[in-house]
Order: sequence, then C-alpha cells, then structure tokens
Amino acid sequence: MKKLKYITLSLLTLGMVACENELVQDLRDRANTNDEPLPELTAGSADFSNYVAVGASFTAGFTDNALFIAAQENSFPNIMANKFALAGGGTFTQPMMNDNFGGLAVGGMRITDPRLVFGGAGPVPLETVIGPVTVSTDIALNNPTGPFNNLGVPGAKSFHLVAPGYGNLANFPAAANPYAVRVTGNTPDASLLELAVAQNPTFVSISEVGGNDVLGYATTGGDGSNPITDTATFDASLNALVSGLTSNGAKGVIGNLPNITSLSHFTTVPHNPLDPSNPDFGPLIPTLNSLFGALNGVYAFLESQGAIYDAAERTVIFSETEASAVVIVDENLTNISTLITDTLLANPAFPTFLAQFGLPPEAAPQVAGLLGLVYGQSRQATADDLFVLPSSSVIGTVNADFLAFLQSQGLPANVAGQFAVEGVTLPLEDKWALLPEEQTEIATATAAYNASISSVASSNGLALVDLNSILVEASTTGIMFDDYNMNTDLVFGGLVSLDGIHLTARGYALMANSFLKAIDATYGSNFEASGNLAKAGDYPTNYSPTLQ
Repeated sequence: MKKLKYITLSLLTLGMVACENELVQDLRDRANTNDEPLPELTAGSADFSNYVAVGASFTAGFTDNALFIAAQENSFPNIMANKFALAGGGTFTQPMMNDNFGGLAVGGMRITDPRLVFGGAGPVPLETVIGPVTVSTDIALNNPTGPFNNLGVPGAKSFHLVAPGYGNLANFPAAANPYAVRVTGNTPDASLLELAVAQNPTFVSISEVGGNDVLGYATTGGDGSNPITDTATFDASLNALVSGLTSNGAKGVIGNLPNITSLSHFTTVPHNPLDPSNPDFGPLIPTLNSLFGALNGVYAFLESQGAIYDAAERTVIFSETEASAVVIVDENLTNISTLITDTLLANPAFPTFLAQFGLPPEAAPQVAGLLGLVYGQSRQATADDLFVLPSSSVIGTVNADFLAFLQSQGLPANVAGQFAVEGVTLPLEDKWALLPEEQTEIATATAAYNASISSVASSNGLALVDLNSILVEASTTGIMFDDYNMNTDLVFGGLVSLDGIHLTARGYALMANSFLKAIDATYGSNFEASGNLAKAGDYPTNYSPTLQ
C-alpha cells in the first residue's frame, strides 16, 4: 500500500516538476547573488592531520546487510575525512573490500552473504536479482596490510575494541571477528585500541561503542543467546578506549547511542499481519477459533479456580473481518502446561472435541499433553510487542522441525501440519519478538551507556554527538537534510538501509554532518558556517543491483 501511494504521488506531481524546478532554481540563483561571501574554512583548535576512526559497523560503512567498496567510500568517517582534508587533514586509509557485492569468505568458503537490494516490493538478496556471485573478499587469502585510519569493525562490542587477538585468524570463529581480521595486518594479536594508538592520531572519532552490546540482544528477540553487556564491563571498556586514544593529547568526537528499537528492523513487521482475506488463512478461522475456544475455556476455568489470574491476556481469538495478531510465546507468563493438560483430560467432552480433527478418542492423553506443551506460555501479540524484520518470512509458514516432531508423536501429516503454522497454531519463539519487558531492558542499558559516554566526553574534552535525539526526531516527525525529509521507514524513509538497522549513504552523510557540527561547537572549527558540510544530494539512498 505504501509503495502504491508513493507511485501515485509521483504520477500526480510529475507534470509540475519542470515548472517547480525552474522556480526553485531561479530563487536559489537570486539568493546566491545576494548572499554574503562565506568565511574561509578553519580547523579551530583541532588538528586533523592524522585522523583515526574507531567503532563498529556504522564506522565501517556497513549498509544493506553487507560491507562493500561503495559503502566504505560513503562511510561517515570517510565523508568527514574528505572535509578534514580541506582543513589540513591527511590521508585516510580504509581496509577496502574486493568488490561491490559484499560478503566474506575464508579459504574459499563463504561465511557472510552479499548485500541486499530492492526487489520491487522490499529487500531481497542480491543473487536473486543478478544470479550467483563469487564472494571475493577472503580473510584467509587476501587481507590488506594496513595500517588503517578506519578501524570500524561490524559486530564489535565495547569490550571487543580493547581485546587482544580479536583480529587473529587463528582465533576465528570462536574469539575473532572476520572484519577485525581484515584490519590487523602484520600484528594479528593487537587490539583495535592498540592499532589506533600505534598511529599516534591527532584527532579521533569514537562511535557505536555499546551499540552491539544491546543490538545482539535485540536482534535475537531477547532470547538470552546474546545477552546485554553489563554496565561495569561497558564502563571499563569505554574508559580504557578513550584514555588510550587521547593519551597523546589527541582531540576527538564521540557519539552516544540511539534507542535501537526505533529502527525499522523492529518496527516494520506489524503485530497483526493475519489478514482474513488471505485465502490461506481466512477459511481456517472457524476451525482455529474452535481450537482456541477450547483453550480459552481452560483459561477461564483455571481463573475461576484461582489457579491463574490472566485468562484474558492468554485468550486467543481470530477475527473474520479485521487483521488479527499473531500468537507468541511470552516467557513472562507463568508456565501452565501441566494445568492445561490436566484440565483437558478431566473434561469428558475433550475426546469428542478431537473428532473434528479426525483423531480417535484414545489420542486424548497425547494431544492434551501436546497442547499443554505448546500453549503453556502463549498469548496473542499486542501493539506493544515488536517483531524483528526476519520474522516476516516466518509468520504463516509451517515449521518443518515441529511438523516432524508431531508426526513422530503419531499425528497424521495433515493434522500435524495444521498445528505447526508459525504465529498461528505454533506460537512464535521468543527470538522473533521483543516483548515490552525486553524493550525496557534495552532502553535501560542504553540510558546507562549514554550517561557514561556523556561523562567521559565531558571529562576528556571531547565533542559529543547526540545520536539518540537525532533518531528520535527521525522516527517521529522525520528529520530534514537539505531538501529531504528523512525517516526510519524501511526502503522509502531514506535514512535506514535495507537491513533495517544500518544507514544509507545519505544517512551516513547526515551522521557525518552531525559530527562536524559538534566539532565546530567544541573546537571552534567552522565546517557548517563555511559551507563545508556534506550535501544530501551527493549521496544515494540505495545501490543498484548492477553496481559491481
């Protein structure tokens, strides 16, 4: 629907574009004629002659779920370095990838995939558009040697930036990052901090420290497989990093952390995607409501007996006229698997109920046990729940592993299939959803990290960039960048790339400008006043599939 609206708007305005462009250009020409001459660029008290950037994926230029040459050229540190060069800045080197496909290999075996592209309706893998490609960037065969001014490592957490051996191929995959392997050169056991300090920088940028410490938890739906870094560990890493980078008197700029749950990776998939007009779902609604009706009756009975007090929260009903919410596992609910099973078996009507699914009365104990197992902590989602972007390809599909399990328990294939539909009869696992409690954990950690970043910036005289406020503006009203209003919507928002987390090239240009403005305010440079900020129109919001 959004795409149709976008196309319609474009068609309606097409006839007016030429006239408007002429008018706008005329006004600009007049304005430029009357403008006062811009002041000459000055670095103020900053020395940009040897600039080193330390951080994670944003620093590297990661976009569209990959790192590739064009993205690195449009990384925010490289954009800044180009501006620094006008004020005494020196050469800025980056550990360039080998192509514009993206992806990594080790010894000829692919370990990460090429980039995403726009497929007409949404993000799709590059290879679905142009066919198979060879991932040519190989961390075992063709690493550059360095040293590198850009030490941005996608996936790095705060403590990784100060950890020896994080870029040693011998430690991969257990304790080394493949992107870090690309930057260590001839000193594989050196930490990223040591690599930076060895270059004796005169100016540093520090970004996304702590971002992956919460992002890993968020992208896995808070399932516990990638826990949030405790504040003490974060603080120790941050202080070591800043202390080391400024030990020679270098000046610098640091960015705080946005609340990542505002990114389109977490806001694109609705909580209620089950459309009754869908021919694969709509006709099943009466049967589904019969199944869940029996469970809803169990919840009501248990509440009447004082065994639970959240029957309404657990109740599942699918609408025949409006979109319905998916069914999820909520780990915060008391697990009542045994109570469900025992209540169903105590109901003399349960064997008759099973007949509608073609199951004999003697299957009652087994089915009651399975229903208890599956729905012990289930409920329908609400608007307060967030879903990670990959869940869009899972909801409504049959879970092959659970299907096989049900069949191993003696259920016929057709019945097993009905009970294995993700988000419908099979509650979505915790890894697909961020519950309100998990969102609070992320927000709390982010606030604590940001308090530490603010304190460290102040005590070390660093310029501070409030990336948190910038994302809040972008995710609510949108944020103006020259003639463009950019927001966090996937594909069409202009700010966030196709993976829903990392920025577009234009987004990185906006980020670079935010850093440059903070540098102006702290060190007396005048990138903004002298007209030396990045221009939005010079940076794309997407890369063509044919870019090679």
